[in-house]
Amino acid sequence: MTSPKISIITIVYNNVRDIEHTILSVLNQTYDNIEYIIIDGASTDGTLDVINKYRGSIDVIVSEKDKGIYDAMNKGLSKATGDYVLFLNSGDELYDNSTIQTVVERGNNADIIYGETKLVDEERRIVGDRRHKAPSTFDWKSFRYGMNVCHQAIYIKRNIAEPYDLQYKLSADIDWVIRAAKKAKTAQYVHCYVARYLVGGMSQKRHRQSLKERYEIFKKHYGTIPNIFNHIVIAFRLIKYRITHGKTRE
Repeated sequence: MTSPKISIITIVYNNVRDIEHTILSVLNQTYDNIEYIIIDGASTDGTLDVINKYRGSIDVIVSEKDKGIYDAMNKGLSKATGDYVLFLNSGDELYDNSTIQTVVERGNNADIIYGETKLVDEERRIVGDRRHKAPSTFDWKSFRYGMNVCHQAIYIKRNIAEPYDLQYKLSADIDWVIRAAKKAKTAQYVHCYVARYLVGGMSQKRHRQSLKERYEIFKKHYGTIPNIFNHIVIAFRLIKYRITHGKTRE
């Protein structure tokens, strides 16, 4: 059986400090059937100079104004030709150079393949694990108590990946994964770290709006009454976590 093609899509806008870390984490992979797509929002801070340094190793580069992060992600999705798609945004990295090889070998050709994530700071130092651990089994109901698989750690077959819903400005990725999971027949946990996630993204900076969107997304998929109960559970778990570990970094 031929090795599946993995389309990795990086979204970036004016992030000259971090973009090279992301690019190199993709280009240094031992797995060779990777399609790398970068969608830039017409950066003006030198980001494009960094991207162009690696132009010969990047399959698709688009640099133009967009209507926000999820519009840019939809552009990347429309360019992808791989069997799987992974969104690895600027500042985030694949966990190590053999990550894609490991994901493919352990993924059992599942519709969704996923793993664990380490959190890193701006100095690229590991600061810990995500508060939510990835579940040993995953389906569309798995997010009802919170997003327990990081967006950078989930590989979705392109034929079940629909466009992002642009009505959501900060949490459309949650809705996107749930919709894909409703279509998926199989999901495989690879039992290892697959991503390094740079803490402090837009959804953290606009945390209140992000939480409101998440609530509406969960209500849409899980129903009003179950969603209220689920959020009581979420709040209880967060309080317990903070008592034990202090304030979360994500």
